[in-house]
Amino acid sequence: MSGWPILSLITFLPLVGVVLLLLMRGDSEAGRRNVLVISLLTTIATLVLSLVLWSSFDNSNAGFQFVEKVAWLNTGISYHVGVDGISMLFVVLSAFLMPFCVIASWVSVEKRIKEYMIAFLLLETLMIGVFVALDIVLFYVFFEAGLIPMFIIIGVWGGKDRVYASYKFFLYTLLGSVLMLLAIMAMYWDAGTTDITQLLAHKFPAHMQTWLWLAFFSSFAVKMPMWPVHTWLPDAHVQAPTAGSVILAGILLKLGGYGFLRFSLPMFPLASDYFAPFVFSLSVIAIIYTSLVAMMQEDIKKLIAYSSVAHMGYVTMGIFAANTQGVQGAIFQMLSHGIVSGALFLCVGVVYDRMHTRDIDAYGGLVNNMPKYAVAFMVFTMANVGLPGTSGFVGEFLTLLGAFRANTWVALFATTGVILSAAYALWLYRRVIWGALEKENLKKLLDLSPREQLILYPLIALTVFFGVYPAPVFDATAASVDLLVNNYNAALQAAHDVALAVH
Repeated sequence: MSGWPILSLITFLPLVGVVLLLLMRGDSEAGRRNVLVISLLTTIATLVLSLVLWSSFDNSNAGFQFVEKVAWLNTGISYHVGVDGISMLFVVLSAFLMPFCVIASWVSVEKRIKEYMIAFLLLETLMIGVFVALDIVLFYVFFEAGLIPMFIIIGVWGGKDRVYASYKFFLYTLLGSVLMLLAIMAMYWDAGTTDITQLLAHKFPAHMQTWLWLAFFSSFAVKMPMWPVHTWLPDAHVQAPTAGSVILAGILLKLGGYGFLRFSLPMFPLASDYFAPFVFSLSVIAIIYTSLVAMMQEDIKKLIAYSSVAHMGYVTMGIFAANTQGVQGAIFQMLSHGIVSGALFLCVGVVYDRMHTRDIDAYGGLVNNMPKYAVAFMVFTMANVGLPGTSGFVGEFLTLLGAFRANTWVALFATTGVILSAAYALWLYRRVIWGALEKENLKKLLDLSPREQLILYPLIALTVFFGVYPAPVFDATAASVDLLVNNYNAALQAAHDVALAVH
């Protein structure tokens, strides 16, 4: 792999698809089919390259691998990319979900298909760019630019309130990032570099860490999203097309968690330790409050959206527990949630394409004429609840274990979320799937088509596989997580020793 710029290929290959699409016509039936085929082939090629990356990754190396660096015009900013055990799997997840988005849009998107696919391919490049960037300015550019394609996807191809939802999404996430930009400038003035690898080794003064942490938190908390800045998410999910919801839940929500792991914990350890009780409080509120709100929903998508906020509460709790179990659990929870929540939104898309409604009351008794769909929906519902044997259990259990080691009360209150998630998820499943098939318009519904089976069955397999055998994920992340936690603890110990010496 040496000398082969695989990260640049993975990052920018979708742009090759964009160029090809720009040269095509998508208004005829043949043109539409060609647009979809080229988009699918591009995303599959990107996925294959990402799997090559994973297979070539050295699990024993805690540092950054496959590094590429090119200086830009003596500005101090460089095109610098690389992956470690934390970021590599998010690259794979981003590439993995995109072909499913293309296939899910095969029938449901009827207008401007070429522009729709261009927006998704651009979004893929920008999302992967966030995870591979090793220059903080490059990271910021990718991080913010990803807003634009998703803003367009929601605003053009969304539901009847799409304009309101798209502007709310854009303004919430953009305002939080203005403070992060100011923090990046302050970090450059203090450290004299924008290189993330050098910033990780730089010791920022304690008073400066507090303000930098808060500035980054303002951006990452909105992206997660954490309570109480989560209100943009249900609106965005409800209005977004199915594939847009998959990427929103599967990848974009993970950018905040990744930011905490890449910047907040390693660069501002003293501030992270100081604010950990604050984050724990917000996480517990998110887990309990949004689970209760989810129970009150009548829209399937909105229920799953509030469920996502609750699950991200486990992630932030695990990250700021700042021990191996908590951080490993948070990473696994993000990866699992990317698969499971994406699959749940795809399941909603299956029935929405048939009925054009997401009201829970419009359904009932689907097990009678859609048994394959009922089984698929059941697997993902159980994973969302955190049933042992599914991927949802592994991450949730480890984050709770990490939280228990950090603060037993936090773990106690957070565990109630497991009960609440079972309540709203099983309530949803019972109302949609079980019961007698009484509604006349439901009796003519057909079970999963071959295209829909192609989407859902691989996701079922992965959900069960990683629930039973999570080792491939832990093997990849172990060295980098150990390095992160050890450096974090060493920084706290050094600060403690200095404080003792002063007194």
